[in-house]
Amino acid sequence: MLVIDDEIQIRRALRNAFADTGATVLEAGTARQGIDLAAAERPDLIILDLGLPDAPGAEVCREIRSWSTSPILVLSARHSDEEKVRLLDAGADDYVTKPFSTSELQARARALLRRTQGTGAGGASRIEIGGLVLDLAARSLTRDGEAVHLTPIEWDLLREMMTNAGRVLTHRHLFTHVWRGRQFGNASQYLRVYVAHLRRKIEGDSLRPRYIVTEPGVGYRFATAAESGARD
Repeated sequence: MLVIDDEIQIRRALRNAFADTGATVLEAGTARQGIDLAAAERPDLIILDLGLPDAPGAEVCREIRSWSTSPILVLSARHSDEEKVRLLDAGADDYVTKPFSTSELQARARALLRRTQGTGAGGASRIEIGGLVLDLAARSLTRDGEAVHLTPIEWDLLREMMTNAGRVLTHRHLFTHVWRGRQFGNASQYLRVYVAHLRRKIEGDSLRPRYIVTEPGVGYRFATAAESGARD
């Protein structure tokens, strides 16, 4: 794991937070050091602060993402939805604001690591999360053993979400990967309509969803297998 943050206290707090996991925590206090360490060590997870002294965090994120698939968890004091969207579109996988809850940060880090280490995603042809089983080869979905009919758009949307479980996906990301320019109009409105359709089909209570989590002003995140199980 690599922590890129110019505040020594934050780096110490994160090192202590993950001390019990057995992870090796590398530290960088500048953008240049962080990029060099990311290239040399290929960490499983990168926690990136935006307020670095030598370069904007967005540029660091974009640079690392251009050659690395390591999940990037942004940690910043900036709270605006626009900032979150910009970083996620630049290649970040999730976003936590300062001051942060250590338990929330640990949970989000675990979710990103599970996704990249192949738990429920990766190159698997079947993805199982809670009572849902998505068969990519057969293009089929079952919920608690019962077949669920999906329209082509619903299928593409659910596949994108489930193969990226644990990762926050922006409205723009989903619209680009699901619609692929086939429709025009308000992306957020299209998504709200189809997410509502999906929730009615896969959630036990569409008003209290356990699978498709709304990230207000940003997009959506599909729960990981561990998260969905914890909500039973």
